[in-house]
Amino acid sequence: MASSSKEPISNPPIPDDDDEEEDDYEEIDEDDEEEEERERRPVTEESRVRSDRAKMENLFRRLSSERVPIRVHDLDIFDSVKITLDSGPPELPGTTNVVVEIVESENPLTGSVGVFSKPEARAWSLEGSLKLKNLFGYGDIWDGSLAYGLDLTSEVSAGVSLPRFKKLISPVTARLSLLSQDWLKFSSYKERALGLSLGLLSSRSHDLSYSLAWRTLADPSQMSSRAVRRQLGHSLISALKYTFKIDRRNSPLRPTRGYAFLLSSQIGGLLPDHRGLHFLRQELDFRYALPLGFYNAAFNIGISAGVTVPWGSGFLSRPTYLPEKFFLGGNSSPVCALGGPSSLLGFKTRGLGPAEPRRQVTENSTDESSDASSAMDFVGGDLAVTAFADLSFDLPLRVLREAGIHGHAFACTGSLNKLTENAYKDLSLQKFKESFRASAGFGVIVPTKLFRMEVNYCYILKQQEHDRGKTGVQFSFSSYF
Repeated sequence: MASSSKEPISNPPIPDDDDEEEDDYEEIDEDDEEEEERERRPVTEESRVRSDRAKMENLFRRLSSERVPIRVHDLDIFDSVKITLDSGPPELPGTTNVVVEIVESENPLTGSVGVFSKPEARAWSLEGSLKLKNLFGYGDIWDGSLAYGLDLTSEVSAGVSLPRFKKLISPVTARLSLLSQDWLKFSSYKERALGLSLGLLSSRSHDLSYSLAWRTLADPSQMSSRAVRRQLGHSLISALKYTFKIDRRNSPLRPTRGYAFLLSSQIGGLLPDHRGLHFLRQELDFRYALPLGFYNAAFNIGISAGVTVPWGSGFLSRPTYLPEKFFLGGNSSPVCALGGPSSLLGFKTRGLGPAEPRRQVTENSTDESSDASSAMDFVGGDLAVTAFADLSFDLPLRVLREAGIHGHAFACTGSLNKLTENAYKDLSLQKFKESFRASAGFGVIVPTKLFRMEVNYCYILKQQEHDRGKTGVQFSFSSYF
């Protein structure tokens, strides 16, 4: 289906130049600021005419030589958009007619299937999705997705997104999901949650969402530790989450300059139900990339921190709900995404922090070489801190540089501690310093448009008795999305 419209305008909007993809992240905000500054300056009629003529010439040049992105492409419901400029009517001198022809997708139904791996957890997942676009003519997108993990996670969900709905300036999203996660290997429990999430506010830097979920924790093995057993059963999650995010890095997969910052706050327990969980969760994330001026080298540093506690009467004497705690470990790159403390290279998923012994097996075991940490449940912490330093650089071979393959050296550290059940009384500054684990290493990075693959050699500098850290070669797949 095609449609077109004509209207005279005196100052047609000119899209900003975005030939170099890696500069988009920092130039968008700068262009907006420069445009606002020009609007505040007093201009003469002659200078305004010269400026308009220059804009028109630039627009004609771009339309004849390249594809010019406009806002409707972001809706993901059109196959093509064609723009034609013509002189305005004689009675309106100095105006231009802009004709926009849009062609909707012939087939509004699209789908995708993919297989993804998570080497640090030795798990694979099969994921598929279907999308139905612009069903009611509001740019709405209806989708359903299925993800099945062979070892850890499976999820079935359906949702709708309305990027432009009547007079609302913010996109509206809603999603219903059924999530199942298997944490028996790490923490002796399985988690299942049926939930509804609503996107209330979404902009470049701000996001506000509400989630309502009925969650169940179970232990089919009946081997869980005391800390896990007392939290088994049903619970109701009613939580509001606000996120403030700024990302001025030139690339999220290989940042060589810029900075990024994230601050998120979440409060749970908004419904007056005795099964509702009352908790507060605060996370902070900061990244900074400094170019070094040779071999495209850059020095990246980052620090993440988070705290979560129950709220209400005597909150510090009560335990934090298990899935809301922080867990550290896994081989996802800390350079890419912003999302609070989680990754620590060299340590397995949920491979460090507070741990409690599982129930003892009464029958004799013939496996004397089993890892002692396998008899422990990692129960997470209330206070988490991680930090890293990463030096990236081009490799000497030209074919590798052209493919974007580069090397890096890194160092990571992290700490996970318990605050609730009056544990904060025993956390001195000296114990806090001693709780940090550390690793270092080097590797080769293969970036793509969708993810970042790493082959790293990790050396464990410091770990504690029950931690699951391992020196050796490790693979990592990280995604910015």
